[in-house]
Amino acid sequence: MLIIQLTGLSGSGKTTLSDYVKQKLEDQYLRVEIIDGDKYRKTLCSDLGFSKEDRYENIRRLGRAAYSFTDSCDVVIIAAINPFEQIRNELKLNYGIKTVWINCEVNVLINRDTKGLYRRALLPDDHPEKLNNLTGINDSYDLPLDHDLVINTHIESTEQSGNLLYSFILQQIAR
Repeated sequence: MLIIQLTGLSGSGKTTLSDYVKQKLEDQYLRVEIIDGDKYRKTLCSDLGFSKEDRYENIRRLGRAAYSFTDSCDVVIIAAINPFEQIRNELKLNYGIKTVWINCEVNVLINRDTKGLYRRALLPDDHPEKLNNLTGINDSYDLPLDHDLVINTHIESTEQSGNLLYSFILQQIAR
């Protein structure tokens, strides 16, 4: 069983790549589960805010949830921003999770702005719609130093990025 944590800023492609790879892996008769940080924030982690402590707890819960699929899945993908190197390393230590950095330049993310978050984070401080805790803009994101793979979605197509992740997963399973 393989657990992978995708880490990257909002809009970098974590969910898109997870969905792409899931389909390709299922075509190979592999059982795949995606732990999507946005979805789990509404259920398992709905009681948590965005303080550093709450973000740590959020990721710990996602790691435990991923590990709970050990007997029923071949691959589990955690798709969450996961901004802190310390907690990413904790998951690696506790569960043997592989880390894939979904890297995308901030200016590209601002232009994509799929959820309108960057627009809100860049509003003046006194604006009523101002978002004050967007990771990578006005909240911290530790660049992944201990990663197993980097995918650069600002220069690669979804297919290119997805195929890199797919190949990486197949290599890990074959070990």
